[in-house]
Amino acid sequence: MPTSLPTAVAETAATLPLFPLGTVLFPGGLLPLQIFETRYVDMVRRCMREGSPFGVVLILDGHEARKEVREGPPSIADIGTRARIVDFTELPNGLLGITARGEGRFRVLGTEEQADHLLLGQVVDLPDLPAADMPAESFALVEILKQLLEHPAVNQLGLEADLDDVGSVVGRLVDLLPVDPRFKQGLLEQQDPMICLAELERLIQTMQERAS
Repeated sequence: MPTSLPTAVAETAATLPLFPLGTVLFPGGLLPLQIFETRYVDMVRRCMREGSPFGVVLILDGHEARKEVREGPPSIADIGTRARIVDFTELPNGLLGITARGEGRFRVLGTEEQADHLLLGQVVDLPDLPAADMPAESFALVEILKQLLEHPAVNQLGLEADLDDVGSVVGRLVDLLPVDPRFKQGLLEQQDPMICLAELERLIQTMQERAS
């Protein structure tokens, strides 16, 4: 990933604090996190004070927490999701717990590491997925999502889903199913919701065949 930008590009980009993780957040999804590193505690406090978002990006190579002082930042995906804190609490273990909701997607054009090792991204927003009605032949996926949303452990999360919209159904299903993060990232980077639907249907069919 580039670490510096041409002046003309930099002028059109916005700076966003990044939280590299081993998971993928989709727009509309919820992400619970335990915050323990000082750089992220400070970031969360600033975001809560200012009502500002941070960016969730998938780690492609490296670690969420530094194992050595000289270890550099992880390699991250070029496309991530803005996240806004919607709930916070002190956990029984004394750590800060937050829940963030995914907003729009962005593309990372360049990064800069602060002295405290917080990664700042120069980002540009990506357009939302176009609305697409769920086709009748994909009704089985809607039923799977309904069942998952009705599960007590999921129901208490307060997830919202538009069962008539392809992007919403796909996003909530990959939030809840045990899907490889790289596969999720591939769907996040797609701009055609019908391609996302077809890929998810193939994956679920494979999962069902293996289970049987």
